Amino acid sequence: MLNPIRTAAVIRDGRASGAFPGEIHEGVSWWVASCFVVVSKTSRLVLAHDGEATSLEFADGFQRGAMNAQHWACEVSNLGAADERTLLRVAAGLGGVPAALIATAQGDVGGETVTISLFGSDGQSVEEDHLAEIREMIETDNVPIPVNEGAKGRVVDRRDLVAVQDAAA
Repeated sequence: MLNPIRTAAVIRDGRASGAFPGEIHEGVSWWVASCFVVVSKTSRLVLAHDGEATSLEFADGFQRGAMNAQHWACEVSNLGAADERTLLRVAAGLGGVPAALIATAQGDVGGETVTISLFGSDGQSVEEDHLAEIREMIETDNVPIPVNEGAKGRVVDRRDLVAVQDAAA
């Protein structure tokens, strides 16, 4: 595996999080997303970020990983910049689909900390058993890839749903 990570340190507590650069890199977002789709057995996913430049880079990798997860042909509803509350309301409104939020904070000694929070179809942080499966897939270099071109998903710009949620709040 190119650019390995310490999965047990980075993927825990319902999320993948680490210092950037260092503990985490852009490729991790692809890996986590692809594995998350397969472990969740979902063909739909909602994604949001906090608007920070680094979060945008990680969100791009995340959506590409999600849409390229084996045979799932996952449709990623990209909300763009949104907070957790809005993300979870949209995910529930779309029928209770899994969701992810990518956020970046300034680190203690320079650099940044990137966090990819993962939520199940119930709107709760993913359970440890899901995270263990994701860690194992990454550790054993079994990150899912599409089985063929027809199995690729797509990304749909759904910033319109953020405006609807803002109006309803």
